[in-house]
Amino acid sequence: MYIIGIAGGTGSGKTTVVRKIVETLPKTQVAVIPQDSYYNDNSHLTMAERRRINYDHPNAFDWNLLINQINDLRAGRAIEQPTYSYIESNRLKETIHIEPCEVIIIEGIMALCRKELRDLMDLKIFVDADPDDRLIRVISRDMEERGRTAQMVIDRYVDVLKPSHLEFIEPTKRYADLIIPMGGANQKAIDIMQTFITHRLKP
Repeated sequence: MYIIGIAGGTGSGKTTVVRKIVETLPKTQVAVIPQDSYYNDNSHLTMAERRRINYDHPNAFDWNLLINQINDLRAGRAIEQPTYSYIESNRLKETIHIEPCEVIIIEGIMALCRKELRDLMDLKIFVDADPDDRLIRVISRDMEERGRTAQMVIDRYVDVLKPSHLEFIEPTKRYADLIIPMGGANQKAIDIMQTFITHRLKP
């Protein structure tokens, strides 16, 4: 098993990089574990209280569950990955069954934040992008997928996303084995990653 961690700021292009890597691999040989699925269960909170949570803070994640499930996959045991709703700002009852496979990709803004998780990774990647580009992607995504207005996204970016990025996400770049600038638009870097991973899978 080969475990890859892919981190980077919100809107940096992580999901695009992951998608392009996965496209070149047999479906039975790769599983993607989104860190967003491991936000804490906030069922005990009201909707108003949930919306006040800083989801770009390390404390927003259930690290024990994520690390335990990655350890289970490494040990050859299947997991029931949690799912999360951005609309409800909470974990859902449904889970996704994940079987152990050749390549496990852990993708999320703080995938490289915890040493216990980094130590499980064979390769650590940081997807970098210009702050203006990230903001534009976040506005587009949150309006289309998360029911927010442009002003809501901008306010959140200024008050939460930018300070949290500088404090918690940007510093994890130093742990990366590989930094991909320009996010998902950097096709040459993605081609190199695809070739590298495919080579690792060969007997």
